[in-house]
Amino acid sequence: MTLQQQLAETVLHLRQQGFEGAIAGIVLGTGLGELIHKIDIVKSIPYADIPHFPESTVESHKGHLVFGHIGKTAVIAMQGRFHYYEGYTMQQITFPIRVMKALGVAKLLLSNAAGGMNKALKKGDLVLLDDHINLQPENPLRGLNSPDFGPRFPDMHQPYDPDLSARLQAASGNMLHKGVYAAVMGPNLETRAEYRFLRMIGADVVGMSTVPEVIVANQIGLPCAAVSVVTDECDPDNLHPVSLAEILEVAAKADKVLSGIFAEVVEGLQ
Repeated sequence: MTLQQQLAETVLHLRQQGFEGAIAGIVLGTGLGELIHKIDIVKSIPYADIPHFPESTVESHKGHLVFGHIGKTAVIAMQGRFHYYEGYTMQQITFPIRVMKALGVAKLLLSNAAGGMNKALKKGDLVLLDDHINLQPENPLRGLNSPDFGPRFPDMHQPYDPDLSARLQAASGNMLHKGVYAAVMGPNLETRAEYRFLRMIGADVVGMSTVPEVIVANQIGLPCAAVSVVTDECDPDNLHPVSLAEILEVAAKADKVLSGIFAEVVEGLQ
C-alpha cells in the first residue's frame, strides 16, 4: 500500500470517528501531558486502534490521539510522539503530521524535553525554538517524489512560524528564552565532547525529536511553532549523570506553565 493510500485510509477512519473541524494540532513531548486536562475531550483513540499509526514504545508517551476543544477552538492532540530511535522510519514518525493536515488542521504546536547547553539556561526553563540543526541520519522527505506530498525541495529559511511564535511569547508574558535546537538520533544522552561540539556549531538545546515533524510541516504548508522544556543542564565541564525519572520530574513542573501558554494561544486561533 502506498503512503497516499495509507493517508487516505487513516483520514477516512478518523473522520468516521468524529475527528472533523480541528484548527489546531498539538504534539506533546516527553513528560508533557498537562494540556490534555485543558481540553474538553470529545474522542480519544489509542494509536494502536488507528490504521497505519505506529505505536509509542516510550513509557512516558501515553499513545492516544485526542479530539476536543480548548475554548471554542477544535484541536487534535497527540499524547506522545514517535522517535527515530524507536526503530520507526522517518515517514512513520511524521505520518501523523500529514494526517492532521489532511483533516484540516491549520496550525501546529509542538513541545519536547531537551538538554540545555547554553549556560544561561537552567532546569525548567522554556525555550521557544527559533531555528534548528538537523543531525539525525535520515530525512522524512527522502524518496517522496510525488507532488502529492508537497514540494520536493521545501525552503527552510524560517522553519518556525513568526506569528505563532510571537503568540506563544506574548502568552508567556515574554518569559520564553529563544534558542536553536539540535536534533540527534539517540537514545543515549550525549558525551562531554558531543555537548562541546553541539554548542560550538550554534545549538542551545539538544533533543531526539521535533525536527522531522517540522520538516514535514514546512513541506505541506502547515505553520508550526515549538517550545522545549530544559530538563537537564549539559555543561560538559560540570556534567553529572541524569536519570529519566529526573527528566520527567522537571518536565512535569514546567509543563504546568507550558500548558497554560499553549491553551491561551490555541483559544485565540479562530
